[in-house]
Amino acid sequence: MLNLSVVLEDSARTAPGRTAIVCGDARLSYAEVEAAARRMAGLLRARGLVPGDKVALVCPNLPLFPIAYFGILKAGCVVVPLNPLLKRDELAYHLADSDARMLCCFGGAPGVETGAEGRAAFDATPGCTEFLVITPRPDDPSPVPGTETLWAALAGADPADTAPTRADDTAVILYTSGTTGRPKGAELTHANMVQNSQLGARMFTLHDDDVHLVALPLFHVFAESTHLTSGFGRQATLVLLPRFDAGQMMGAIRAERATVIAGVPTMFWAMLNHPDAALGLGDSVRVAISGGSGIPAELHAAFRERFGIHLHEGYGMSETSPTTISNSEKIPYRPGSIGKPVWGIEARLIDPDWNEITGEGPGELAVRGHAVMKGYYKRPEATAEVMRDGWLRTGDIARRDADGYYYIVDRAKEMIIRNGLNVYPREVEEVLMTHPGISLVAVVGVPDERHGEEIKAIAVRAPGAELTEQELVDWAAARMAAYKYPRTVEFRDTLPLTATGKILKRELR
Repeated sequence: MLNLSVVLEDSARTAPGRTAIVCGDARLSYAEVEAAARRMAGLLRARGLVPGDKVALVCPNLPLFPIAYFGILKAGCVVVPLNPLLKRDELAYHLADSDARMLCCFGGAPGVETGAEGRAAFDATPGCTEFLVITPRPDDPSPVPGTETLWAALAGADPADTAPTRADDTAVILYTSGTTGRPKGAELTHANMVQNSQLGARMFTLHDDDVHLVALPLFHVFAESTHLTSGFGRQATLVLLPRFDAGQMMGAIRAERATVIAGVPTMFWAMLNHPDAALGLGDSVRVAISGGSGIPAELHAAFRERFGIHLHEGYGMSETSPTTISNSEKIPYRPGSIGKPVWGIEARLIDPDWNEITGEGPGELAVRGHAVMKGYYKRPEATAEVMRDGWLRTGDIARRDADGYYYIVDRAKEMIIRNGLNVYPREVEEVLMTHPGISLVAVVGVPDERHGEEIKAIAVRAPGAELTEQELVDWAAARMAAYKYPRTVEFRDTLPLTATGKILKRELR
């Protein structure tokens, strides 16, 4: 038997009085979180759910997220975490695609009608039979008329013991971000998630009294692994921020003396550019992890210079629980590298026909080991396209140096072919990001009769910058080969981002 909820159970048994969750004025001990999770498991059983049933969890970083998450697991059910910003039709798609029996949905906030959208999606999904509303505090009424809050339901529920589950049973279905096509549900097993939760202690110096500042959304695999399961497995305190704000994050780091932080490059850029950056982050942070997309060398250097903190870049994806390759305290840092394969993971470079590429490459990165998903839920054909003999092709083009360090070049599907020459958008983006007048940029290929594809940059100016399109083109032409630099530039006020800060390039083409 193996159940991911063991990471909570063990900490509640050995350190029941230690603070597990801090969210605003709320502070919950491990004993309190464990007791509430047991009531959640009892509630699911009382409502007729059985092991293997799917429960959709639509919730920002609030105390009920970990309570519901581990309670669902204790019941032997499968957690389906979803983004609270999804609209009715998007939520309905995920509910139907995952065969969710229950929806636990955040009621919403000013300007964000999550509860109403969730109720409409629930009503449109015949197979989903239970709907409960998540509110920040136990005494908050439901903002959705005629519905019950999860807090109220838990108050009357009897606790239940953890259901027996096998290591290869599905624990979580994580939906891909949909940057390319319709989102697919990656089935991650209890073994996947438990083993990935143990990686942090192998890579970094972690303590039982660590304080994690959680600004990443818990519904995303990055936060689930780095903070929720890894942190709970080490008796750490999780300080939850319901939404990312650079000033609030820096203030919370100082106030709570956070020792572990994690984010994506756009978050770290925002911290550097915030007026409060001058106040620093104090001296408590020991471990800082970046993922989601590559760290530009300029960001890495600037963050270390400003805050005295080294950003450790890791690589992963929903399909791999997520971490497979990472930098750590135990290997020397190399600029631009995502590091080396973590414990229990093999990596190689392959061609489109799965043949291994020796030497530096480049080639498509493939990984194998304990982190790789069971498959895409109800999609055997899609699973077969990316998995073979335990290997998962990641869709990322990488190269490898003589010492075994890997470097991401770009997404295979985002590569631009101009006049028969391969252009990797990430390489162009990293050059453009060194321009002082640019705060964010995405490079895409657009159809061109003469060259097949032409290179286009879509950028956000830095505050106060008066940069013109032609000035940026000329600047880029002086710094890149003729086939690489963008011929056209479009400035926008914002770029569409996923919940973890990845640019949604499909919305830019």
